[in-house]
Amino acid sequence: MKKPLVKVDVVNASSQDSKKNSRRKFIKLGGLGIAGSSFLLYGCSDDDLFNPGGEVGGPDPVDPVDPPVDAVFDLGSGDVGILNYAFALEQLEAAFYTQVRAGAYYSGAPAEEQALFDDLYNHEVIHRDFFKAAITAAAGEENTLPDLEFDVSSIDFDDRTSVLETAMLLEDTGVGAYNGAGDRIADATYLTLAGKIVSVEARHASAIRSLINPDSTDFAGDDIIDENGLDPATDPADVLAAAGGFITTEFTADNLPEPMTGS
Repeated sequence: MKKPLVKVDVVNASSQDSKKNSRRKFIKLGGLGIAGSSFLLYGCSDDDLFNPGGEVGGPDPVDPVDPPVDAVFDLGSGDVGILNYAFALEQLEAAFYTQVRAGAYYSGAPAEEQALFDDLYNHEVIHRDFFKAAITAAAGEENTLPDLEFDVSSIDFDDRTSVLETAMLLEDTGVGAYNGAGDRIADATYLTLAGKIVSVEARHASAIRSLINPDSTDFAGDDIIDENGLDPATDPADVLAAAGGFITTEFTADNLPEPMTGS
């Protein structure tokens, strides 16, 4: 089956009508936080930005050894591994929303829904491009996960239900992924960044759930929020296993850090 072509181009989706919609305002406010964090981190020095594999304030990391040309890329260890892990997920989400905007459901959707998906698309592109630039600048291109290829042919992008259910799955998975990686991040700057991104992903998830079942409490339903009122924290191995059906580029995650003691 032929794979959909993924070509990404950030669009300006603002309009007077869509700004009046409370759901979209909710999403846009969430996006401002991560955009601000991105610009802040771009202004940091390499030493402030990244400490691959080491503890904060610890010894300088050993220079990485270039892998063989034909070797399968491994996400790496320490913070660089977690950043590459997040980068992989953001690539998937950006590819998904790219294809949503190319499908018949989107082209025939009400303006409010189109505007919402434009916002989600732009957010995920920002997240994806930020991770690539930050990891490359601080750790080198050889330690940065390459651009991945995806097979999303199992999704019917002409069907609203198929698109919304997949969007909900990806956003819920993203929330669980960031929550599950938080106690593996050593650098406080990146821990703060992850906390801001997960709040954006949670806004995405709640907006999609509200489209599926308007005027309900499904935006924070019992199927996703536990008895303590918390979102799940999912182990990276489980997240990658769930997302692996869409990812065709081979990579490994053999050296991701374990949760830190006492976290």
